[in-house]
Amino acid sequence: MSHSTKNRNPAYTPKDATPERRFPLRELVLFGALLAAVLAVYAVMGAAYSTRMLVEAACYAILALGLTIQWGYAGQFNAGVMGFVALGGFCAMLFSVPVNDAFWGTELPGELGQVLLYGIAATLIVVGVTKLDRFGVPKKLRTVLAIVIGVVLYLIVISLLREVTSQIQSQAGFIGGFGLPAWVGWIVGGALAGGVGYFIGHVCLGLRSDYLAIATLGIAEIIKAFLKNSDWLTRGTATVSPLPWPTPGPAELGFTLSRAIYLSVTAVVIAVIFFLLHRAYHAPWGRMIRAIRDNEVSSAAMGKDINKRRLEIFVLGCILMGLGGGILGTFNSLFDPQGYLPLNHTFLVLVMVILGGPGNNLGTIFGAVAVYIIWIMSEPLALFLMQLAVTLGENAFGWEAPSNMDSRALQARVLVIGMLITLVLRFAPKGLLPEKIKTHG
Repeated sequence: MSHSTKNRNPAYTPKDATPERRFPLRELVLFGALLAAVLAVYAVMGAAYSTRMLVEAACYAILALGLTIQWGYAGQFNAGVMGFVALGGFCAMLFSVPVNDAFWGTELPGELGQVLLYGIAATLIVVGVTKLDRFGVPKKLRTVLAIVIGVVLYLIVISLLREVTSQIQSQAGFIGGFGLPAWVGWIVGGALAGGVGYFIGHVCLGLRSDYLAIATLGIAEIIKAFLKNSDWLTRGTATVSPLPWPTPGPAELGFTLSRAIYLSVTAVVIAVIFFLLHRAYHAPWGRMIRAIRDNEVSSAAMGKDINKRRLEIFVLGCILMGLGGGILGTFNSLFDPQGYLPLNHTFLVLVMVILGGPGNNLGTIFGAVAVYIIWIMSEPLALFLMQLAVTLGENAFGWEAPSNMDSRALQARVLVIGMLITLVLRFAPKGLLPEKIKTHG
């Protein structure tokens, strides 16, 4: 035992062993200001409109939590949030819409199932061909065979699928749904989004981060194009409406009360997700994820499986995006593939995470609600200011009011969000509630 250890005061405690807790003044101020903004919206816009806004903000909060664990926990930039949201909305529609007897009462389901089995068999054949190098086949020859066989089988399967889908559209319109509770579609939507995320991550997470952004952006557009052009599955541009709610709807309880009940459901979902993410963040798994984010080389030197952990966090984020997309689609009671836009369902979520603070779950929830209130209220506020300016101009200078003031006011959303993200990046680059990184030693 060293001399310094012998003479150490037994009551001595290192400073870093018991870190002092900081009074959450910033959090109280920000959430107090947010509460005041919500109450102001209720006073101006009414209870029904304001409650609808809060439900949609809560759905966006789930999407933002999915992105913050990808971007904040692991440093993964996902530019295709829209695609995973669309998958969640599609599953919510497919599982909740009533059964279409015009489809299920014919031989079309059997024919469609047969074509899907052909597709699965073709996929297994191509995967088997890619493994021929294990039996001594040269890799170049294996690649050429896989491409040729894959193209031929794809053309065969797609021709059979087109024949069946054309019959579905002519006889039944579309396949309809399964008539199950909406929450089943939410769960399946999260699982489907996670499966697609696993495919993307398995291919791209081993590459540079910019490849991941490009891949997610491309996959999102492919998903949207598929859903928009698959009339037999989604009715395409004709949309599917109404989607049943898991709670009593406006017809039973009125708009305000029904939306308030739906808001309580989303609040419970957010609370569960927040609790699980908080536990995971402070668990050894969360510390390992952040260590990989901060120093990948040293984490690999310590024996950590970098790609596996990054894949885990990416899939988890995609699951939350699919779940949030399902809840949002059900609340809107409409499935419209054309309604999924990169501005609304990718860029806006990015702004929410940036404003709140990547990696801070509480800050992400704050950013989601605050940004969505700004996004929604920018239009009526801009319209009010424009009408005020026109009134003053008419009285003072004889101006004539433009005929398209409503559309001009709608464009104010983009201007306000652009100014907001510029100010945040300039004065608070880590967000208003940045991630709290504890140091020891």
